[in-house]
Amino acid sequence: MKTGAERTKRGFIKWVILVAFLIAINFYELPYYFTIPGDALELTDVIDVEGGYGHDGAFMLTTVRMGKANVVNYLWARLSDQRELIPEEQVRPEGETDEEYQHRQMMLMDSSQDLAVVVAYNHAGKTAYFENYGVYVTALIPDMDAARKLTTGDLIIAVDGKEVLEAESLLDLLADYQIGDEVTLTVVEGEAQKEVAVEIMPFPEELDETGERGGLGISNPMTNRSLIKEPEIEIDTNKIGGPSAGLMFSLEIYNQLIEADITKGYNIAGTGSIDEEGQVGRIGGVKQKVIAADKAGADFFFAPNENGTETSNYVEAKEAAEKMGMNMEIVPVDSFADALAFLEQLPPN
Repeated sequence: MKTGAERTKRGFIKWVILVAFLIAINFYELPYYFTIPGDALELTDVIDVEGGYGHDGAFMLTTVRMGKANVVNYLWARLSDQRELIPEEQVRPEGETDEEYQHRQMMLMDSSQDLAVVVAYNHAGKTAYFENYGVYVTALIPDMDAARKLTTGDLIIAVDGKEVLEAESLLDLLADYQIGDEVTLTVVEGEAQKEVAVEIMPFPEELDETGERGGLGISNPMTNRSLIKEPEIEIDTNKIGGPSAGLMFSLEIYNQLIEADITKGYNIAGTGSIDEEGQVGRIGGVKQKVIAADKAGADFFFAPNENGTETSNYVEAKEAAEKMGMNMEIVPVDSFADALAFLEQLPPN
């Protein structure tokens, strides 16, 4: 017959095992990221154009919160309509550190702000243009030659002695090389300039199943450039990263540059990257961004239409809004001009 002390000891051991198990599943990371709805921020608090106009409505930047999934997060995401799981390899390349990932996201944010300024200023008849200085290494593909010889943040300014000022020029030059060729890159690292010989190698199978395509092994190279603009503008997004606010930045900037209020008194949220021509691109986490916008009281939500593809961000956003019974209208856009055209036909609120 067990004594009271023995029963107490056994009970204590069970609790210790349970606590250890709960701690283990909380800290054991799975090869997934989870996303949840973030915030919808009014862009008048983020953007300030010198001498700009105010307005009655609001353009809103929408965000997603993301973290590494443990067992608890994984199960919760499987059971929740508001959470999503993303395989790790879709978020960042193998071998990329947390610091490198954050650096890449902030560079994408900086680029999206500059592009939004150019689009908005040009539409408003103001001065805005780029001066290019080279190509940043933003991410490296593991097991390719560049990963062994370059570092994230390096600036490429020439290929085999030919000046390279923008990412498109780099890609055009490299198109003339074959797998097995060696190219000499002129690279600026910190204050130092150096020559680096890099072999053109086949891309990994997950990037090219044919094995026929090759490259240096630099993923998403980005142009290093300065934005020349008048009037001056300040944009403070704190620690928000990524390119997905480009469209909404451009609308807010444009609205501060012109006297008319294109919000018409409505609260307008949305998402989508933007390029120098004003074209709107696909982004991630659109379902969570729709939820954030709806909670913030948005009347409309702009979503990338992707030229009407069946799997577009617009289709995802519309399905999410209908499933959750939202009154907010989801609006498809392929360009900055599309967004302006929609706003122009709205009656004042």
